[in-house]
Amino acid sequence: MNSFKVLVLIGSPNDAAVMESARPYYGYFGIQADVVVSSAHRQPDKTRELTGRARENGYSAIVCGAGLAAHLAGVAAAHSDLPVIGVPLAGGIADGLDALLATVQMPAGVPVATLAVGKPGAINAAVLCARIFSLGDSEIQSKLANFIKNGARLPD
Repeated sequence: MNSFKVLVLIGSPNDAAVMESARPYYGYFGIQADVVVSSAHRQPDKTRELTGRARENGYSAIVCGAGLAAHLAGVAAAHSDLPVIGVPLAGGIADGLDALLATVQMPAGVPVATLAVGKPGAINAAVLCARIFSLGDSEIQSKLANFIKNGARLPD
């Protein structure tokens, strides 16, 4: 069995509750998720350092939750060759539409997998990580099959 870690970056402490809602999903799949506050705008050097060294620090993917301008996932993708998953968060125009558009509109060659706004996106980020990691890990693949068989719900 492999040991998978995900770096979960949030742009503000205010984003923690939404992104932490995925914690049970990471746990079910046996994925370590480290949540770190690092703003693309207020802490650009920290963000560059975290994302640029993510692979060497043992991470297999980066998940970014950010609202408003939501540049965090794009900055992560610019500094890392790991899969980057963006979770737009509500709080700006049209309850997250601005963050959704900022996250999804990436230039060619700098991909960010963009998910739903808010809690569903945070949970889907955990499940997407499991799907990616299941390609090389039979234990996660088995848990994923059970998860899907259970109607895409965690077992009781």
